[in-house]
Amino acid sequence: MTTRDDARRGGTNLRPDGLRLESGRELPDPRDSARREADREPAAGAAGGAGLSLPERLYAARERKGVDLYRAERDTKIRARYLAALERGEYGELPGDVYTKGFLRNYALYLGLDPEEVVGQWRRERGQAPTPKTVLTVPRPIAQPRPGLQFSPGVVVAALLTVLIAAIGVWLGVQVMRFAKPPTLDVTTPREATLQLSEDATTFTFAGMSIPGATITIELAGGTRQTSADSTGAWTMSVDVRRGRNEFKIDATDPDTGKHAETPKSVVLTVPFREIEAPQLTVDQPADGTTFENGAIPVQGTALNATEVTITAAYEGLATGAPPASAPPSGSPSGPTGPAPITVPVGDDGTWNTGASPLQLTTGRWSITATASNAQNKSASQTRHVTVAYKGVNLVVAIKGGSAWIKVWVDGQIDPTVGRSGFTYTSGKVLTFTGQTSIEVRSGSSGATFFTLNGQSLGALGRRGIPETWLFQPGSPPVQTQRQ
Repeated sequence: MTTRDDARRGGTNLRPDGLRLESGRELPDPRDSARREADREPAAGAAGGAGLSLPERLYAARERKGVDLYRAERDTKIRARYLAALERGEYGELPGDVYTKGFLRNYALYLGLDPEEVVGQWRRERGQAPTPKTVLTVPRPIAQPRPGLQFSPGVVVAALLTVLIAAIGVWLGVQVMRFAKPPTLDVTTPREATLQLSEDATTFTFAGMSIPGATITIELAGGTRQTSADSTGAWTMSVDVRRGRNEFKIDATDPDTGKHAETPKSVVLTVPFREIEAPQLTVDQPADGTTFENGAIPVQGTALNATEVTITAAYEGLATGAPPASAPPSGSPSGPTGPAPITVPVGDDGTWNTGASPLQLTTGRWSITATASNAQNKSASQTRHVTVAYKGVNLVVAIKGGSAWIKVWVDGQIDPTVGRSGFTYTSGKVLTFTGQTSIEVRSGSSGATFFTLNGQSLGALGRRGIPETWLFQPGSPPVQTQRQ
């Protein structure tokens, strides 16, 4: 039976050129449909960018994907600087058109874009004519419609297994590439491998880039320091520097794979040595020419470029208008000897003072000399002249070598700072009492209680562990009493 007969049975007529007529109506020519598709193709390509240039589309797609250039570099195996050139539209930085089209196709697939449409937009933006497509027009055969696609359970299972195996293969490939590639490392501060800092520099802050979450290790003379890169791969770390040559080795480690940077960075920072300078000393107290009514003289001031200050005192003679009998017992033919030198450290802020151990001077005229020195054996000195003219009685009580219970009467009255029941003080405690006529001290351990009367050291007056009471009055030696 002929085709024309078949057509008549189906209610379809044939034209002389072989096309079907249905219900007296002419069916569309397949060649016309192909021509219309070809005419629509440029318009669809032009609309694919949604009004964005190709670099903007690539950048927006990467932002939607939530990855940075370094992650894209690892995933696509295209260098980050080439990816950045594509997103900036700087195609002159790429190796050539052939490589550029290959990079665009791979990057578009990675970002979920149509590779051919992306390459077409690249050509259009560069003013190149799109490659014409060859349209073959083939007469559509007259045949019964095919039955719809049918999926059997076996086909569905096979398709799912294929997809699963492909996904596992892709995941394994990504993991293999990740484990095979070491983390990147770039030091942005300083840019130079060797750098000279200012002579007063004590710290320096390194900065750079690596993979997100990388562990950055800096080896230095005193050990190692570590920090982590943030989500963008940026990192910073501050280190101490000393005078002279400071050498640092910087490394990056991927915490997931344990791989180190392919090329660790070495940086040398140099801090110049200062010229050795003499200390600069200032004595704030005592003022020159001051007269004190007791011999506990506080000494304090400031010193620059110094580590310690030593204070000494020298006796110069009787106080003006004082009779010879008012001078304390002489320790040498020329007068009493001064106290032992006191050495105090200079603080970080340059201040120094005698603190709880002031100079104990007897009646008379004295010169007090403060000498500041440093590790380079440079020194500077200043002298102050003072006069000590006691009024009444001044008694310094120091507990040394053990604890001691004491009770004190000043001018016959219980001293309120100690109290009626007395108080037990530990070794190192220093107390000062001032009275008009007398001071009386009861000690539970006389050998652990040391006295200085009007600037004159009397030492311990008894034996350790023996309770004794001593009365101190100006012009008379200490007298033991029975007061308790």
